[in-house]
Amino acid sequence: MKQTRSNRLYPLDALRGLVIVVMALDHANYFIAQQHSPGEYWGGPFPAYDSALPFLTRLVTHFAAPGFFFLMGIGMLLFAEARWRQGWSLWKIRAHFWLRGMLLILLQLFLVNRIWEAGPGFFPETYIGVLIALGGTMIIASFFVRLGPLPLLLLTMGLLLGTEWLHPGPEQWGRIDLTKWRLVLLVNGGDGEFWSNFSVLPWLELVAFGMLFARWLLADEKRAYVMALWIGIALLFLFALLRSADGFGNIRPREGDSWIDFLNAVKYPPSLTFTFLTMGVNLLALWGLSKAGQAFQTASRPLVAFGSAPLFVYVLHLYLYMLMGRHFEPFGTSLPAMYLYWLAGLAILYLPALWYGRLKQVDTPLRNILAYL
Repeated sequence: MKQTRSNRLYPLDALRGLVIVVMALDHANYFIAQQHSPGEYWGGPFPAYDSALPFLTRLVTHFAAPGFFFLMGIGMLLFAEARWRQGWSLWKIRAHFWLRGMLLILLQLFLVNRIWEAGPGFFPETYIGVLIALGGTMIIASFFVRLGPLPLLLLTMGLLLGTEWLHPGPEQWGRIDLTKWRLVLLVNGGDGEFWSNFSVLPWLELVAFGMLFARWLLADEKRAYVMALWIGIALLFLFALLRSADGFGNIRPREGDSWIDFLNAVKYPPSLTFTFLTMGVNLLALWGLSKAGQAFQTASRPLVAFGSAPLFVYVLHLYLYMLMGRHFEPFGTSLPAMYLYWLAGLAILYLPALWYGRLKQVDTPLRNILAYL
């Protein structure tokens, strides 16, 4: 079997691996500690914390979802450009993303939702989770792959502002009719029959931004990472400004005046303040990884292994932490103990992730199938 040369960029895989690591912490908290936040929704009760550790455990995991959508946008455009140069037609490229998007949606509905059902909390009959939003945004964004930097910038800005303006205010929680299509596309919430946490349009902005960043990478990789630094700083400044003003961009007012209240932004759907905070940190991390020396890159191989097989690790880690919680801590445990389970789970996941990432690089017919996963 002929081994193909990887064309992946280290900072992108390492950042993807990093967001997988913090995502795993969130799900270990849910399945094992059973102290997971009920969710930072646009209306209704808002999470309250009586100490720093539970909040920080939740806060650090907020960077995962925006990172996934952003990195997916980068990967989509880099893939499309590579296949375009190989002679693929535009419709063949789009069909590839349509198929991948549908596979993500089906995985959520028929596999991942079954894992969530086995968890400790209530679960609806139909759940719109992150894989449905990733699949939906991938299908829509397939029509953006030939756009240049300026249209992608305008699209990103339009989605950022438009989804914020179109969203109902918190006083309308429980008072407006939420059709299933509205729940899928824009508004989070629902009932025991149908619940949406990841509506498609509010997350599409990050896929568009990822595509824009990919255009910058193709034009000048070194300059793109410098831009990540300055944009990251600017987004954190805008977060502080909007959060201090406590008006537009927050979706709902702060619950109080503590530092926890200041950082505790609306995630469902992502408010401007949530997006600016999380993407500001993600972009600074991306810049930092681009400056990493060989010694650090060698030490961070587990991150690259996780980042090279994101979907495989996502599904596997849900099964792993669900089984850990069910068999070892069926009534939950303390956060410090949960951290030990989280680290043990990452250690268990490393070799399967390494194997799967290498399998995807082997030049066999199976590689063509795995390209869709």
